[in-house]
Amino acid sequence: MDETLTLSALALAVVALLPAAKRRLELSRAKHRSLAGHSRMAKRLARWVPGYAYDETQFFSADGAPADVVARRRAALQRLGAEFDTRFAKTLAATEQARDTISDLRFTGRYRVPFQFSPVLREHVKVGAFLQHSEGVQVEDLDGNRFYDLTGSYGVNLLGYDAYKECIAEAVKTAQDLGPVLGAYHPCVLDVLARLRTISGQDEVSFHMSGTEAVMQAVRLARYHTGKKRLVRFAGAYHGWWEDVQPGPGNPLPPRETFTLQDMAERSLKVLATRRDIACVLINPIQALHPNANAPGDSGLIDGSRRASYDRGAYTAWLKKLREVCTARGIVLIFDEVFVGFRLAPGGAQEYFGVKADLVTYGKTLGGGLPVGVVCGSRALMQRYREDRPADICFARGTFNAHPYVVAAMAAFLKRLDRPEVRSLYDGLEQRWNDRCAQFNSRLQAAGVPVQVGNMSSIWTVLYTQPGRYHWMLQFYLRKHGLALSWIGTGRLIFSLNYGDAEFAQVLERFVAACAEMAADGWWWAAPELTAKSIRRGVFREMLAKKF
Repeated sequence: MDETLTLSALALAVVALLPAAKRRLELSRAKHRSLAGHSRMAKRLARWVPGYAYDETQFFSADGAPADVVARRRAALQRLGAEFDTRFAKTLAATEQARDTISDLRFTGRYRVPFQFSPVLREHVKVGAFLQHSEGVQVEDLDGNRFYDLTGSYGVNLLGYDAYKECIAEAVKTAQDLGPVLGAYHPCVLDVLARLRTISGQDEVSFHMSGTEAVMQAVRLARYHTGKKRLVRFAGAYHGWWEDVQPGPGNPLPPRETFTLQDMAERSLKVLATRRDIACVLINPIQALHPNANAPGDSGLIDGSRRASYDRGAYTAWLKKLREVCTARGIVLIFDEVFVGFRLAPGGAQEYFGVKADLVTYGKTLGGGLPVGVVCGSRALMQRYREDRPADICFARGTFNAHPYVVAAMAAFLKRLDRPEVRSLYDGLEQRWNDRCAQFNSRLQAAGVPVQVGNMSSIWTVLYTQPGRYHWMLQFYLRKHGLALSWIGTGRLIFSLNYGDAEFAQVLERFVAACAEMAADGWWWAAPELTAKSIRRGVFREMLAKKF
């Protein structure tokens, strides 16, 4: 009898656990089958990778190049370093002085290229971090060198730096009588509210000081109103560096409440449709260019492989399915438009893809050149208290939220969006930039270099058509030829919309010239048997040897 009861209890326990096990299996299958989708594994691997660096000999021959090619590379690096030291002397001196105090400079300097090459490269080729002037689509360093700007100021620069100078000047004039009085609102906020409601299609607005902070508030509101704690993001997306929303290497916290699922996958929709603990889904539309892959940087160009693809129709269909599932399950759909907001269309990604979110976050360019973060949402989701439970609130305040000068700069930017000359920038926007991308690729192919580009409107990435260990060198040749890139190098080029045909033609000429010079210097030599797989295998063997 006792044995029968024990077996019955065990059977009941197994039956009770089956649904949980099934959900766990479905979740595991929905995660992307890479380190981007498995942050715990990525963190373990990051701890395992040994620190080592190539010496002078290995630096130039990491791909097994013959002696004559190695000699060309060595001479080229010395020539490039000497030219940088001369042309950028004041800028480099200021950068070196600041490096001892600004930890960000040491970090970005260390991770411009794959870590094995970094020490030798930093010894020979130094890069400055100071600028003193901007005008049109160009910036100028402390030595008077002018560069065509492809950094986009991390996405802030949508309309051109001159436009933001004017926005800031107008903001100072508007807010100077009130000054930095905090807690109360400057009356220009009323115009901002009206315009944001129209653009977002939402009822209410809250102000913050950064895009990261805005996303934090949106997620907090979703958890508050749903009573659930889980958050779903997609492999490769970036939503700021807080808590476990930026999982994997770079975050000391393990993933706790965040699920990282496959983008554009039916299995992910099934997880959303069956689980009961998901508060919200975060979407970063830039991932349409890199679905399920981190935004690329040159520090990851170990074997030269990089991919980018963008099918607007397919991604739109995916977002619509996602919208349907979230609606059916009471999951809050959040569009994180901090980076792409206003770049794809005046109404952002919601307008561009024809899908309405429950909450939308904006930042970067919206501030008119000053720091800002904004959340827009329905009245129900934006409310931060409950009438029937006065102690149950969702707190979110910040000392500098709705700073008079920031709000005034925001007002100036939003008014500028309605100007005919700015509206005209959006006419044929996608086709114009797609045509420019095709023009770029045609010239690169004609030049016989292993480089192509991919784009999502005015956001571009550089792709490499053959395996290689030295593709990351291109960023330095581009700088030599007067093109300014951000510290991640050729992973992302951001054009401001005020690039005319003449300025764009200059960028194209300089880009092709940089590629031709890099090819002549031997960096793109490749043995016939060299493949991306063989490169990765070789690097893995190096790591094993250094580790054990």
